[in-house]
Amino acid sequence: MKAEKTGKTRRRSWLLMFYDALLLLMVDMVFLVIGPSSFVPMTRTGTILNILLSGVCIFGARIIGGVYRQVWRYESERSYLLLMMLDFLAGVVYWVLSVLLPMPNLAFVRAVSMVSVNLLMTIGIRVVYQYMYDYQSRYSRFFNWLRPLTRILTGEYIDADMVRPGSGSDKMDRRINIAIVGAGRVGVMLADELVSNPRSYYQPRCFIDIDKEKIGRNINGIPVLSEDEVTEATFSRLQIQEIVLALPESNDASRKELYNTYKAMGRKVKVYDYPTTQNVEGGKRQMREFDIEELLFRSPRNFLEERTMEYYRGKRVLITGGGGSIGGELARQIARMKPGKLILLDVYENGVYDVQQELRIAYGQRLELRVVIASICDRALLEKVFAEEKPQVVIHAAAHKHVPLMQDSVCECVKNNVFGTANVVDMCEKYEVEKAIMVSTDKAVNPTNVMGATKRMCEMIFQSRTDSKTVFTCTRFGNVLGSNGSVIPLFKRQIASGGPITLTDKRIIRYFMTIPEASQLVLTSGSMARRGELFVLDMGEPVHILELAENMIRLSGFEPYKDIAIVETGLRPGEKLYEELLIKTEELDQTDNSMIFIERDVPLSREEIAGKLDVLRQAVATNDNAAVKTALKQVVPTYVSPKVINETAEEAEEMRHAK
Repeated sequence: MKAEKTGKTRRRSWLLMFYDALLLLMVDMVFLVIGPSSFVPMTRTGTILNILLSGVCIFGARIIGGVYRQVWRYESERSYLLLMMLDFLAGVVYWVLSVLLPMPNLAFVRAVSMVSVNLLMTIGIRVVYQYMYDYQSRYSRFFNWLRPLTRILTGEYIDADMVRPGSGSDKMDRRINIAIVGAGRVGVMLADELVSNPRSYYQPRCFIDIDKEKIGRNINGIPVLSEDEVTEATFSRLQIQEIVLALPESNDASRKELYNTYKAMGRKVKVYDYPTTQNVEGGKRQMREFDIEELLFRSPRNFLEERTMEYYRGKRVLITGGGGSIGGELARQIARMKPGKLILLDVYENGVYDVQQELRIAYGQRLELRVVIASICDRALLEKVFAEEKPQVVIHAAAHKHVPLMQDSVCECVKNNVFGTANVVDMCEKYEVEKAIMVSTDKAVNPTNVMGATKRMCEMIFQSRTDSKTVFTCTRFGNVLGSNGSVIPLFKRQIASGGPITLTDKRIIRYFMTIPEASQLVLTSGSMARRGELFVLDMGEPVHILELAENMIRLSGFEPYKDIAIVETGLRPGEKLYEELLIKTEELDQTDNSMIFIERDVPLSREEIAGKLDVLRQAVATNDNAAVKTALKQVVPTYVSPKVINETAEEAEEMRHAK
């Protein structure tokens, strides 16, 4: 196969040289035979010598410059500039040699004219070839009669792939007509790529731009429309089926506005990713659907800095809850930092097994990895792990987190979250861990449910150890996209089953972040921790869950309320209409990272925490959920009824901001 392709390439190169030789011969005949110089009569011998010399100089320069190794159907102005420079040098050499050699020489002006006309005709046949190749796919029916001639002229008449099934005009007629938003460099490159690619399923019909200098003009035959011209009638006339956003530097607000505008017109909206200095490392060109995360229209943030990665490099790191959504991503992030050893502890073997296999495939023997199946409530087994591994950094991500389930399993929630955390803290102190970092949640802010109250109690336990050799710190953030039990996987399942999507209340707002963002925040804040800090993240703009549900339905190709219903089911026990702002600048201190803050929280003493734990321990011993909930309200003063929060929700700053 390789030899066959090499043979085809050589044949095309020789064919192109043959055409160029014919052109040069025609030009030489015009200048040397039909219209010879009146000042220097040209003999037959002189004519032949000049033809041979010009051919040797011009083709010698082109061969040395690699002109005939190029695929001209894809070449740009750089290739044409190279051709011009080579022919210019060849012309200079030709004229100099014609003067020095014992042969009749042309006048300088006539020699320059001969080389220039030949160059012009050489460029001309390449431009025509590119035009015919590119535009036969756009105007397939018109160019059908030219295809046999085109194949003969380009040496492609013997290519089997030119007659492959599905490559004819029937496929071109089924192309999807698109409008490209953005007639800048990226948008134009996308259009050129789609037009020139015979296998493309997309046909650019127009650009949409706000640049007045471009509006009303054509770019490579494609009209540029203004936003005012974008109407249903215009799209129907151009038979536009999809919209592609080619605006790599647009901000979140403008993307959201464009998405909503074109979705309202009943068109599928896609985005074109093109690597720039602002893109995530490893980005590649692709035209794709909007990701679910992008429906929130907030740019993912990268918190990792070199000093953060340097902190974890070479250290023994233990992650509790290492098989969960956050714990697993923490393991992936730390694995990239080349730790001395990574220990994943989890009671749920299936999740941590998947993470283990993923890391082994990715890193093999380069990563020293151990997986321990254990519960943080098992103090004896936990101590055995700490004694054997002697971790330098502990990231505590193990916890029961499902709010509705924990409302009905209060005893178990307190046992695992509160007393399990107390076990981890004690082991960190006993085995002199350098830093212990706890993963917390925005639901710990004025909690209205059992899960949030237990997480607030865990924060207080961590913060009480300010006199310890171990640095204890907590990191608090909001809802995590795509994590186990989050709203997006639920909505996906409901859409896949034909609906309806269920919302507890259509007024609900939440703050969101991605799993990598949450994990990077934990690692960054942990590396900068000095003593007992409670780190919080600027979560950005709040999101209406109703709007998220509607956009997810549209993204799946359905119409909200028509194809997929959205049903309100009523608030669940312990559920708030809104999560309170993590970032209230008057109550926070800024860190070196503009997105990470430290809450001014006065830590309790060890004795006070011990007293609170005794209250909870006595309540848990009764196995009475009501008694344990009462005890939680006693030891967590900020634990209030959701009714208190929800009754004044409409006046809350968060709800007003979301509107």
